Amino acid sequence: ALGGRMLAGAGRWPVTTLIAAMFLSGNLAVAGERQASEFEMALMLTPNVENGARLYRSCVSCHGAEGWGNENGVYPQIAGQLASVTIKQLADIRAGNRDNPIMRAFSSSRALGSAQEIADVAAYIERLPMTRDNGKLATGDLAHGKKVYEENCVDCHGANGEGDAEKHIPLIQGQHYHYLVRQFNWIRNGRRRNADEEMVAQIQRFSARDITAVMAYTASLQPPEQKLAQSGWTNPDFPNHWRGWRPTAPAR
Repeated sequence: ALGGRMLAGAGRWPVTTLIAAMFLSGNLAVAGERQASEFEMALMLTPNVENGARLYRSCVSCHGAEGWGNENGVYPQIAGQLASVTIKQLADIRAGNRDNPIMRAFSSSRALGSAQEIADVAAYIERLPMTRDNGKLATGDLAHGKKVYEENCVDCHGANGEGDAEKHIPLIQGQHYHYLVRQFNWIRNGRRRNADEEMVAQIQRFSARDITAVMAYTASLQPPEQKLAQSGWTNPDFPNHWRGWRPTAPAR
């Protein structure tokens, strides 16, 4: 069908198919090397937070001026996220290691032209205070969720969901319940290809009750006071942003 000449010893694969496969694998290898290089470089750079504020303008339409996302979990809270985690996720999306068509555009080299700009916007996001009113599950079985969390999640994400900057393990305290559930399921079924392999294997045995309970418990974990915004706080870097509208389309 491709009209390619058969390569000796290659079975039924035409030359054009083999060349395409080699070209694709080469591109993926280059992308992977670039991702690793950008990630490691961005971690070592001294961030320019003022430039990070300028770059964050592109994030406001989905994550909001405060970085709080939506209580319904359509978009996550990114305020307060560890800079190393944001750097890792941006680098993974750029390299195609995490599928996210919307974020692919906003994390492209046109939007973030260098490792320095990745470091800048990640540092700015980490400094944003978190909302006190993240989306929770009012009917969650927090006692069972706490048990599941302590048995399975503490070693990596920390006792209070504070994450680990050195190992770029996400801060998950104060995150929206529905976003946590969606990402958990995508990690479990392999849709998030950049997930930790040990976690993927570990959570396969979770029941529906376990998932609901542990995500409800995680969403209930309160960040420390110094990471929380004061009541009524709005981001002074975006004084004219209209906060009455929030997107409701499905996000990744």
